Amino acid sequence: MLSRLSRPQFLAVCGVPVVGLLAAVLFAPLPFSVAQPGLTADVLGKNRGAEVITIKGAPTRETSGQLRMTTIEATGPDADVRLGDVLGSWFDTDRAVMPRDAVYPSGDDVGEIEQYNQEQMKESQDAATTAALDYLRLGDEDIDVDLRLEDVGGPSAGLLFSLGIVDKLGTGDLTGGRVVAGTGTITDGGKVGAVGGVPLKTQAARRDGATVFLVPKAECSDARAELPKGLRLIPVTTLKGAVDSLNALEAGKGDVPAC
Repeated sequence: MLSRLSRPQFLAVCGVPVVGLLAAVLFAPLPFSVAQPGLTADVLGKNRGAEVITIKGAPTRETSGQLRMTTIEATGPDADVRLGDVLGSWFDTDRAVMPRDAVYPSGDDVGEIEQYNQEQMKESQDAATTAALDYLRLGDEDIDVDLRLEDVGGPSAGLLFSLGIVDKLGTGDLTGGRVVAGTGTITDGGKVGAVGGVPLKTQAARRDGATVFLVPKAECSDARAELPKGLRLIPVTTLKGAVDSLNALEAGKGDVPAC
């Protein structure tokens, strides 16, 4: 025989699984990482006491200004990111929620991730060197370029590495004494690719004094969305285009692209 429940009793009984469900949603780990602006490093200068770019076999010039590569910092692959973290990040421009697979495409093992990121960095450095020397028409010369940047992995510093090599080996001043920052992958042929996390990188760049930011053209809209005041965006698709834009900016002549 079924007993008849009053409305208050019915609500009380049915409320138990609802509360349990809400608790499970609130406290269950989600497949996301929370990211924030990371460190920046001047590729024309030193990192941890050592020159980032060392060149042998060709004369180099004294550079002015800075070329700062940018990074993001993200919670680890084994960190528990919960609904509260996700909701909080919606109202915090200094943080962003990103799919964990996008941040750590190589999996969840920390050792494997570090190895993968270092391999990506090495490939990026090799491509950056080839692109820069080919741009300068020094690809057939016996020039040794060593790129060293501690505690940073991944391919997104490729463009800035190439620009640093061009600035050291070229005849013109790319920065004009400015603090120029940016991001972007690069191929052997000098094509610039998208990287992700651009709004956070622009914040890191402005925090560290940049007034100009080179952004892959495909990510212009992302960069504009939360652009810090005082930071000028220059879209790029190739190493040559980036050099031409910086030269035009320094000379005050010609068109400088804008997002």
